[in-house]
Amino acid sequence: MELANIEKLVEKYENGETSLQEETTLRNYFTGGSVAPHLQEYEYMFNYFATSKDETYTKTIELEPKKSKKSNLKWLSVAASVVLLFSVFIGQQEYKRYQAKKQFEQISKGLMLLSANLQKGEQAVATLYTYEDTVKKILK
Repeated sequence: MELANIEKLVEKYENGETSLQEETTLRNYFTGGSVAPHLQEYEYMFNYFATSKDETYTKTIELEPKKSKKSNLKWLSVAASVVLLFSVFIGQQEYKRYQAKKQFEQISKGLMLLSANLQKGEQAVATLYTYEDTVKKILK
């Protein structure tokens, strides 16, 4: 009867359905020494659990101190302010270049207008010279 009960407990143990009392019963059975031959593999497993339960790690574990996030945030804020200043400086330079180009285009447009008007005036003066030459020839 006890062997059938142990086999049922082993099946429940494999399915993860045992309580702590049932696991204690299994542990006591498999570490007791008189184990059925077809359950021998479980004896090795429970003996390993019993011996490894007493093992302890004796070496000290040295933990590296964590780097504080405050110093990272300080550097991040410094980097952000440098980038901001750099972008403002570059923006001003680009704006000055844009203004100079715009002024150059306006001056060029004004000079072209002046040139066109001077050409009209020159044509009018040339017509007057032709008229004057014709009048001089007639009067002579």
